[in-house]
Amino acid sequence: MKMNLTLREKVGQLFFVRCPGGEKALHDIDRFSVGGYLLFGADFKNSTPELLADTVRGYQKHSKTPLFIGSDEEGGSVTRASFYPQFRSERFKSPMALLAEGGETALLDDIVTKSAFLKSLGINVNFAPVCDVTDDRDSFIYTRTLGLTAGETARIIAAMIKKMDECKIGSMLKHFPGYGDNADTHIGLSVDNRSPEQLRERDLIPFASGIAAGADSVLVSHNILSKIDESHPASLSGPVHDILRGEMGFDRVIITDDLLMDAVSKYTDGEKAAVTAVIAGNDMLCASDYEVQLPAVLKAVEKGIIDENQIDRSLDRIFAWKRKLGLLR
Repeated sequence: MKMNLTLREKVGQLFFVRCPGGEKALHDIDRFSVGGYLLFGADFKNSTPELLADTVRGYQKHSKTPLFIGSDEEGGSVTRASFYPQFRSERFKSPMALLAEGGETALLDDIVTKSAFLKSLGINVNFAPVCDVTDDRDSFIYTRTLGLTAGETARIIAAMIKKMDECKIGSMLKHFPGYGDNADTHIGLSVDNRSPEQLRERDLIPFASGIAAGADSVLVSHNILSKIDESHPASLSGPVHDILRGEMGFDRVIITDDLLMDAVSKYTDGEKAAVTAVIAGNDMLCASDYEVQLPAVLKAVEKGIIDENQIDRSLDRIFAWKRKLGLLR
């Protein structure tokens, strides 16, 4: 499959982008050959399950290479489809709430229900589970965590990944290497002054467990880890990716958090961010401003700034994931 793609199509496969909707979504499949569309609340707000599923089928039919169709359906404060009553009478509950109400059984049963729901809409990747650990109940990330210790979180994350695998829904461990008690990078820079040793003692433990359980992908946050790389957000940092790929042995898809988030846009413009993200070691780029970023990456490959062999290695991982989900044979 990879050898039948032009360089432009290869680069396009690296982009998991915010779906623009409507005719533009079809147009941009032709124009950019994107690897996947990420659906947000706007894609569901004025739609219905039948209409949304039909729309997604249209995207897939239109695309030369089958698309990842993703959404954030963590449950609780982060829901997309189930936020709207025409899609589901009740929003999916947060993992923390499910554990409090019914323990691990309730959480895993919810994954089965949620995965079937998403797949009925044509969604094949859930941007979950959240692996972050914090003791600070006032932290912005706290309600999205399991509310457990690192060791307890690690055990539950492994079970969640295995259940998602059984349900044949794509999984994503986030937000590597763990927000901890840090600020929200959606709205500004966040500097994490913890040492690598401190991260290994707590925050990396759930990620290691999820990786061992077979997680399909890992999403890297935009925190600046000053003791590892004070010059780049984690998503753009080679040394951070070296920990994930080298020290932790992760050999599947690494993806950035959205490169349009404030923590990156305040650090560098989108065009430079996309190129830096690929050089750092990401296989896929989560991007809202892909019309700027994708051509910049293509140009960088054409100029030799990015080695095409690196693109091919990322494509191997991306296509292996698509084959696992039944998108490719």
